[in-house]
Amino acid sequence: MLAKVISSTVVGIEAIKVTVEVDIAGGLPGFSIVGLPDPAVRESINRVKAAIKNCKLDFPSRKITVNLAPADIKKEGPCFDLPIALGILTATGQLSQEALNGRVFCGELSLDGTLRPITGILPRAMALRNSYFKQLLLPFENAKEAAVVNDIAVLALENLKQAVSYLNNEIEIMPTKVNARSIWQNNGGCEFDFADVKGQFHVKRGLEVAAAGGHNVLLVGSPGAGKTMLAKCMPGILPQMTPQEALETSKIHSVAGLSSNGKAIVSNRPFRAPHHCISDAALIGGGTHPMPGEISLAHNGVLFLDELPEFKRNALEALRQPLEAGYITVSRVASSVSYPARFVLISACNPCLCGFFLDDSKQCHCTPNQIQRYLSKISGPLLDRIDIHLEVPRLKYDQMTSRNKAETSSEIRKRVNKAGKVQEKRLKKLGYCYNARMNARLTEKLCLLSDEARDLLKMAILELGLSARAYHKVLKISRTISDLAAEEEINAEHISEAISYRCLDRNIWML
Repeated sequence: MLAKVISSTVVGIEAIKVTVEVDIAGGLPGFSIVGLPDPAVRESINRVKAAIKNCKLDFPSRKITVNLAPADIKKEGPCFDLPIALGILTATGQLSQEALNGRVFCGELSLDGTLRPITGILPRAMALRNSYFKQLLLPFENAKEAAVVNDIAVLALENLKQAVSYLNNEIEIMPTKVNARSIWQNNGGCEFDFADVKGQFHVKRGLEVAAAGGHNVLLVGSPGAGKTMLAKCMPGILPQMTPQEALETSKIHSVAGLSSNGKAIVSNRPFRAPHHCISDAALIGGGTHPMPGEISLAHNGVLFLDELPEFKRNALEALRQPLEAGYITVSRVASSVSYPARFVLISACNPCLCGFFLDDSKQCHCTPNQIQRYLSKISGPLLDRIDIHLEVPRLKYDQMTSRNKAETSSEIRKRVNKAGKVQEKRLKKLGYCYNARMNARLTEKLCLLSDEARDLLKMAILELGLSARAYHKVLKISRTISDLAAEEEINAEHISEAISYRCLDRNIWML
C-alpha cells in the first residue's frame, strides 16, 4: 500500500515542500530511503522503527521504501522522522490517508516516540501562509516560534502516540496562540546604555549619525579608550524593529538553530561580535551544508569587528559584496544559496601596532613604516565602504570621575526615529531605506547644498585631496546630519561636522 505525507525542507532560509511517499510491499523485510537523503535522514530508519514499537504500534515486517520528492533536492536533518513514521502507519492501515490531507508534519523522534525540536521551523510556517495547507503539526518546543505566523493553525505534539490519537479523532488538540505584537512592543531593550559611557561626546554624536543614516563606522583609539563599550551601546539607539524586520531576522536565527529558551521571535536588533580568528565560512556563511554566517545573523542589527586589522584578509574582503548589496551568495558546485546581510558595521582598531600613537599619556614606539604596515591590513576597497571614521581618545581623570548625567540611549533613539521617518518619506518610493544606501546619482540629486556649504566642501576637497568616493560619503553623512536637524537644505555646519567624521582622509598617521 502507498501513503503520502507532506513535510518540508529548508534551502537557504526558504522552505520547500517535500512529499514523503511510503510504499510497503511483499518480500524480505527491509527499510530504505531514497531522494537524496543525508546521513541524518538515513539514520531515521532506526529511530522510526524503535519509536513505533515503543509506542505499542505495529511495525510491519515487510519491504518498506520511502521516497522524498522532489528527488533532486538534498534533504538534510532529522525533521522527516515524524512524517515517515506516520506514512508507515498509514500504509499499514493504522491511520487513514484522509486524516493526513491538508496538514504538514515535521519533527525528530526519540527512540521512545517523544518528539524533539528541530531547526528552521519559522521558514516552514511562513511558507504555509499562501498555500493549500493550513495546519502544521510539530514538536511542542517549536510551537511558539511557528505560532508567530498568522493564518495557519499550529498544533503542538509531545509524542508519536499523541499524533496518532489526534489523527484518529480520539483526542482534541487546540492550536497554539502567540501575541506577536506584544512581543515586539515589550522587548527587553538593550543591555548597554549611552548614559553609562563617560565623556566621548563627539563619538556618541558620530554613532547617532551612523544610526540615523545606516552608515558604517570605524572606531580608532588606544586600548581601553572604550571602543567596545560604545559599539555595544549601538543597538540601543537604532530604531525599534518593525514586525517585518523581526520576522526576517527570526527566520535566519531559526535556520541557524539559535531560537531557544522559549523565545518565539527576535524582537531586539541583533549584535554580533565574532572573534578575529573566525574563518571565512563562519563569517559570511557556507560550509559543507551551507548555513548563515555572522553577517547574516547580524541582519537588521549590528556587526562589531574588534581589532579589524587582525582579521584574515580573505574574510574581510568577503565583506565587500554584502556591504554593497545587503546579501551574500554562497555558491557550491550543485547549487547556490543567498542569505540576507543588511547590517550596520561597527569596526574598531588601534591607531598603530602598540596602540598608543594617539595617546597623550603614553609614548608610541612604532615607526612610521610600522604604522602604515599595520593600517594597510585594512584594504582600500573595504575602507571605502566605511562612511564614518571616529577617533576615540582615552578619557582624562576628570571625565572618568564626572557625575554629570549623560544622555540616555532612549533619548538619542527618539531623534534617530525622527530622522528615519524623514528618510523614509524621501527614499521609500526610490527603493532605499537609509541615506547610506543611496547611489552616486541619487546622492547628487537629493543633497542640496547652500552656497556656504558648497564653498566649504570645495575647500575641503582641495585641502584634503578627497577622492570621488569620499566626496559622496561626505554628502551622505551631511544629508543625515541635516535630517537630524530637520532641515531640507545642507548647510555649512552640516558639511563641517561630516568632514570631522572622516579622520582617515586627513592622513593623521603620516609623520
